[in-house]
Amino acid sequence: MLSGGLLLSYVFLGLTLAAPIGPVNSAEIDKGIKNGFFHAWMVGAGAVVADGIFMLVVYLGFTNFINIPLIQVFLWLFGAFVLFYTGMESIVSGNKLTLDNDRNKDSLFTCFFTGFAMSITNPLSIMFWIGIYGSVLAKIATKYGPVDTIICTSMIFLGLVLWDVFIAILSSGSRKFLHTNFLKIITYVSGISMIAFGIYFGSQGIKALFF
Repeated sequence: MLSGGLLLSYVFLGLTLAAPIGPVNSAEIDKGIKNGFFHAWMVGAGAVVADGIFMLVVYLGFTNFINIPLIQVFLWLFGAFVLFYTGMESIVSGNKLTLDNDRNKDSLFTCFFTGFAMSITNPLSIMFWIGIYGSVLAKIATKYGPVDTIICTSMIFLGLVLWDVFIAILSSGSRKFLHTNFLKIITYVSGISMIAFGIYFGSQGIKALFF
């Protein structure tokens, strides 16, 4: 029988896994500042769906497919394109940022796709889930049955969702209390962060392709 404390520990694990600042969190903060809660939330929701796919891949034992070199090269390079484009868009649109910006500038689907594409094409995220979730899954499976394993996995997923909501609230709410120039600085930093990740992804893709 799973205890409440154990289930909460897996929710906390999900929060911990989602917390490190990376390209998705940078994009979510950017959309929250510019367009509001739902746009930021949809970026995170796209990433969470991608994370769920990774967890399913690990759970079903399909990790060998991800380790195919050609697949990894494609993920590195496409991920680099998505990050670089989104980062440049963030910086350019940051010049026009005002506190009365039209919050419907970006469609919700575009925000969702941005988060999903960033996460699903991130080989680091893939390897991360194989390593972290794979070891957690192995630990759970040795102690509990299939149903309990699914429950614990759901608690990790819940942690990811809660972090998404937290970042969306934080970023969209910040525009009410911060000066326009400071919001622009955050937007620029987010954009530069995404471009930096894009350059890194691209370099790794080129290295995997030619070396």
